[in-house]
Amino acid sequence: MIELINLKKVYIEADNILTVMNNLNYTFHKHKIYVMFGRSGSGKSTLLNLISGIDLPTSGKIVINGTNITELNESNRTLFRRKNVGFIFQFFNLIPTLTVYENLLLPLELIGKIGKTEDEKVKNLLEEVGLISKINNYPDTLSGGEQQRIAIARALIHEPEIILADEPTGNLDYETGLHIIDLLDRLIKKTNKTMIMATHSKEVMGLADYVISLKEGKIYDIN
Repeated sequence: MIELINLKKVYIEADNILTVMNNLNYTFHKHKIYVMFGRSGSGKSTLLNLISGIDLPTSGKIVINGTNITELNESNRTLFRRKNVGFIFQFFNLIPTLTVYENLLLPLELIGKIGKTEDEKVKNLLEEVGLISKINNYPDTLSGGEQQRIAIARALIHEPEIILADEPTGNLDYETGLHIIDLLDRLIKKTNKTMIMATHSKEVMGLADYVISLKEGKIYDIN
């Protein structure tokens, strides 16, 4: 589903050249859950940003379902991401001036899907994550775990093929993190998505079909 072909990413800061990806080749298969480990600075977040089209590689290709996203212009990459990718962040990234309902409706509005069906979809997904009672709340009235559950719902609401999760339990206490892992496991498998999760949390390994490591600009299979 996702092919990384001779992927290279280099950052130049002053006189320093930092090579984060170095001719990286890897294939992510459909409907599988990948958990990616790597030390801080190994490029986990960079790789997720490249796959989503938020950032571009220095060279190489990223092919998703036959589309080489590295050849798309910025506008078309944005449109591709809005339709095909859901992103879950460590710090939730909910819009504070929008209610829970409005935060979930936003990804649908961005792809032009608004109506009674979408309204029901939002409510049904809030039922799934156990937060229908918070539908009119603003993010700052929710706990960290509740905000992350809303962020998961927002990532799934537009039915993307791919879910990218960047340390989704990193800003939560241990018990809340376990609940979030269980929720992700249930929803990703129920909706048959492909998920790539970058994490430091060993507890996440149990939900993975593949455990991989990013080290020295290369991906290595652990299992």
